[in-house]
Parts: sequence; C-alpha cells; structure tokens
Amino acid sequence: MFVFNLGSAFITFFAVVGPPKTMLSFARLAGTRSNRELRRLAAFSTVISAVIGLVLGFGADELTTLFHISDQSLQLAGGAIFFVYAVALVFGVHLGGDGDEDEHLTNPLADGIRELLLPYIASPLAITAVLVASLNRNDWGWKAAVAGAYVGVAVLNYVCVAVLAPLMRRTHSTSLEVLSRLLGLLLAAVGVELFLEGLAGIGVPLTAAH
Repeated sequence: MFVFNLGSAFITFFAVVGPPKTMLSFARLAGTRSNRELRRLAAFSTVISAVIGLVLGFGADELTTLFHISDQSLQLAGGAIFFVYAVALVFGVHLGGDGDEDEHLTNPLADGIRELLLPYIASPLAITAVLVASLNRNDWGWKAAVAGAYVGVAVLNYVCVAVLAPLMRRTHSTSLEVLSRLLGLLLAAVGVELFLEGLAGIGVPLTAAH
C-alpha cells in the first residue's frame, strides 16, 4: 500500500472504507429502517468516522510514540489484519458483528451506530490505513492531505447511502454476499502488499515484481 500523494491516499481509503465496503454494512440495516432513518444514521456515523480520521491523521506520530510502535510493526500488524478480515469475507464470515442479533438498543440511532462501529465508524482497516499513510511523511501538509482524503471518502460514503437508500432496501442478501466476497479478494491483496512493505522496512530481501 504505497501512498505517495493525495490521489493515492484517496484510492487507498476508497478501497478499505469506501462505498464498496460500507454500502454492504448500511444495506444490512436498510431492511429495518426507513429511508429517512437510514440517511440520518449515515450522517451521524459519517461525522464520527471523519472526526476519528482527522484525529488519527494529524496525531499518528504522537500515537505510535505513546505506544512505542515502529512503522514496520504497524505495517506488519496492519497487513495481517487486512488479510484475516479479507479471508473471512471471502468465506462469508462477518467479523466484528454482534453475537446476539436479537438484542437491540431502544434508541434506533444508537443501535445503528453500535452495529456500524467496527465495520465503518472505527474500522480496524481504516484506522491502520490512516496511520500508515500519515507516517509515510512527517510534514503537516502531508498529514492534512491524508486526513482530507479520508474525510473525502467518508463524505462520499454518505452521499452514496443518501442517494441509494431506496435501492438498498430492495437489494437481495445473495447480491450482498457476492459483493462482499469480491471485496474480500481485493482487501486480501492490499493486506499482502502492506505486509510485504513491512518486511522490506525491516530489511527482509524481496524480489521486485515486474
């Protein structure tokens, strides 16, 4: 996951927390919520997600210093997380889901935010991507670009949910599973790339691909 400019940062975040991934999470909630409720839930969760992205984008150095984490360790751990999550998607296992699907909070908004916490609001994939991208360079202009790219993807997620809310209500679960497994394949490749970058960072010789 080589992030060198604003464009590559945006593409990276689009792959790990963009509409192809988050639409699956929102579509599973669409069956029990009205279009208005779904758009409201998308707005609140997008704002929270964007704030988390801004904090991590500008505070990556301080956070890794606080926990004594090297860039290479973060890349290796992040690559492993990406790969495990992606393999689970390919085999139809949804990690991070609530173990008791019949248990719901009385507040529909709070209940929806809870269900979106790991897949969207505080996604381990997104957090790893923001930290790794922000640590690529130390200048504040770059950190602003990384944070801006993440916020841009978060806003794009909201627009897609707001526009496609009626369609998601009619989307068949089989279609969602097919999309989920295709996304898993792409995320597995991102995880392998990030893991190899971490290995290269600690001096493991790797044969360059042509």
